[in-house]
Amino acid sequence: MLTLPEESSFDDIYISYQAKFIRFALFYVSNRQIAEDIVTDSFVNYWENRKRLPVDTNIPAYILTCVKNRCLTFLRDTRLHEEILQGIKELEEWKIQLKISSLKACDPFELFTSEMHEMVNHAINSLPAKTKQIFLLSRMEEISHKEIAIKTGLSTKSVEFHLTKATKILREKLKDYYILILFI
Repeated sequence: MLTLPEESSFDDIYISYQAKFIRFALFYVSNRQIAEDIVTDSFVNYWENRKRLPVDTNIPAYILTCVKNRCLTFLRDTRLHEEILQGIKELEEWKIQLKISSLKACDPFELFTSEMHEMVNHAINSLPAKTKQIFLLSRMEEISHKEIAIKTGLSTKSVEFHLTKATKILREKLKDYYILILFI
């Protein structure tokens, strides 16, 4: 096989400088395989562009410049990758801290109490108007049956009927929560 003079010259440069360029790249990228890839890519870059370069180009300097630029690109990409990972880590830490804060601020008793009040109020609001009025006078204002009867113009028996009706309806609507209501 016939070897062209420029191929012979390239082989000499490759043999003379490859190990030095790998050590140079390895110092910066700290990974032998990546350093070897950078040097190989730089030699290939020279070979592909050799005909466009000026005749008096210092070939080892050109290849070393390619190695340097590829190392810089690798380091910039690595730094960007690390910044992105740090941002993700900070976001995850923020999420965890937010969860910790919300758990610390959570008062289950208050949550259940407000939820229970809401369910009870909803059940009371579903009572027929007269029954609701009598129930509220009895339970919330603590007015006696006799006073409610006078206030509403009903008999005491009617007041008792409405209170029994209200209790029955509320017991039915709140049966699933009765134990919790008693607990709270």
